[in-house]
Amino acid sequence: MKGIKKSLTEEYLYLDFSHQKEGCIFPLHTSITLFLLSYCDCKIFKVCLVLTGESTGISLLKNVLSEDVEIQIISRQELPPIVQNCCLPAVVERPDNFCRAGLAVVLRHIIQKSYEADPSKKEILELLGFKKTCLKACAEVSQWTRLCELTIPLAIENFLKESSDQPPTIPAEILVLEKKLSEPVRVHNDDKLRRQKLKQQKAAGVRPSLAKEETKSKVHRQETSEEVDSSSASLELRVAFSKLTVHEESAPANREPAHVRKAKASDLPPLDHVFVEGLYFTLADIVLLPCIHHFLVIICKKLSEKLVEFPLLAAWYQRIQEVPRVKTTASQCGIQFLNLPELQTTSNEQQPSLDEVPCVEEQNDPSFIGGPRPTMTKLMEKGIEVMFSPHPCPTWTLDWDTLPAAVSPKEGKMSSDRALRKQQQLNNLVYVVTNQAKPGDRIVDFCSGGGHVGIVLAHMLPSCQVTLIENKELSLIRAKKRSDELGLSNIWFIQANMEYFTGTFNIGVALHACGVATDMVIEHCIKTRASFVTCPCCYGFIQNTSKFNFPKSEQFKKTLSYKEHMILCRFADQTAVQLPPQRRLIGKQCMFLVDLDRARAAEERGYSIQVISMEPESCSPKNNMIVGVPI
Repeated sequence: MKGIKKSLTEEYLYLDFSHQKEGCIFPLHTSITLFLLSYCDCKIFKVCLVLTGESTGISLLKNVLSEDVEIQIISRQELPPIVQNCCLPAVVERPDNFCRAGLAVVLRHIIQKSYEADPSKKEILELLGFKKTCLKACAEVSQWTRLCELTIPLAIENFLKESSDQPPTIPAEILVLEKKLSEPVRVHNDDKLRRQKLKQQKAAGVRPSLAKEETKSKVHRQETSEEVDSSSASLELRVAFSKLTVHEESAPANREPAHVRKAKASDLPPLDHVFVEGLYFTLADIVLLPCIHHFLVIICKKLSEKLVEFPLLAAWYQRIQEVPRVKTTASQCGIQFLNLPELQTTSNEQQPSLDEVPCVEEQNDPSFIGGPRPTMTKLMEKGIEVMFSPHPCPTWTLDWDTLPAAVSPKEGKMSSDRALRKQQQLNNLVYVVTNQAKPGDRIVDFCSGGGHVGIVLAHMLPSCQVTLIENKELSLIRAKKRSDELGLSNIWFIQANMEYFTGTFNIGVALHACGVATDMVIEHCIKTRASFVTCPCCYGFIQNTSKFNFPKSEQFKKTLSYKEHMILCRFADQTAVQLPPQRRLIGKQCMFLVDLDRARAAEERGYSIQVISMEPESCSPKNNMIVGVPI
């Protein structure tokens, strides 16, 4: 068929299956993935349902699976070894050394492969949103990705489980989503659309409510592509649905009236949500649809009086059914849409905000008065001073000239000067790791990027298994290409957030893991009781998260407030060679103190820690190395 490309590699998609109940496959990650496969009409993956020890309801699966999807049922023991080290869902390319794991990564890959197989399906690619970034940021740092990918599916699973025994409690995550839908939409052409909306409101004399407007205009597509009546639908609806139709609405040719052109930005009306990320239908809507559908089924059955608390969610649920192919896909996947009553939109200031995180007041406080010296003095008074551990072998270096070309970072896309500095950084990490590693050890290169560390280690330690974990697909593909050139057989590539890697290992490595990523690497190693060698970076991005509070160690907590610790982090980034020497020195001292807090926290959990300055110091402005070994 013209325009269809054949996939060159065979890919297997592995999905967890625990049970099936009332038209819902558990876990919900599996329901979501199967829904997307059906929506994309994607048949290029070999799909395997992986049974847990308690899997039930297998005979009823045919009622909730699309007939177009061929599915094989396997046990967990039959999974390829690389997949056994990851959370599902996961996709593996044959031979089994490249794996993509975690819901967001897998769904984005399905979309990309569906589009590559048939480039005429541009609407499939548009699910990835503006600049193709929908759910791209990892859940460890993006509250929105975390909400869609982790907390809402898990909360709904618990809600459904609870509802079978007793009246369930409304999940807090659903309240967060309702609040999110009430917030003004921000898009790249925000100003232009808001001026168009002002013009529409001036012409109508009133500001239409999106939820009410939708009921009045009766925009019922039901798998069709007719235009929304521009005289009755709100601007947001017209913009959103014009993108979903074959014939997009043309922009008005006339110049805007003077009162619209000259209106201040603060006087422009906000844009209302049409879909969960704003005006356009994206992957986030597909992720949330099965979750919210099963939530509303229980609400309507057992807590119907609570439905009025979710007018925006109910309006979104009705609206999403108008997207072409959604109803057909839902039917294929055993989802029978509910007909909800029109609900009055009300404001509820008690709903939690998506932006709520620990110590948010301190995080947003921009006033770092006094610089780092008072904070450093405070630490000195408690006997906490800058004192690096001696470097174990400052002059040691790999013989780069005798190594195969693909081992060297010069093979990557970087200047010769930068490649030299990267070699110097690698000398430091490789020396420490090779002196710790034993035959048969498993070494994990976290935040591996293009594989500069992992590929050298795999080449130098052929008796060890090396795993590269990286969230960015293109970086990992480049690393695999270099590995293939070298013919390495002891290396795995996993595109995933690091929390989706569940395998055991002996040594964890991370070169310039950004901000709290270094803390996540250290935490992952401590939980596995593995040694670690990390070189931190981007100290200015450190802040409290859902997993970490700073300072981390008891010694630093007793001495510094969160704000004072953030002063150290802010100035720790001021080590660039262009800065005056004295300022760089203060930056280096702050860098050490931040890493000393990390070291003390690890020591409190049974580790022997050294904070070492890499040699030569010019190899990087961020030249600290934290080496940890479990006692």
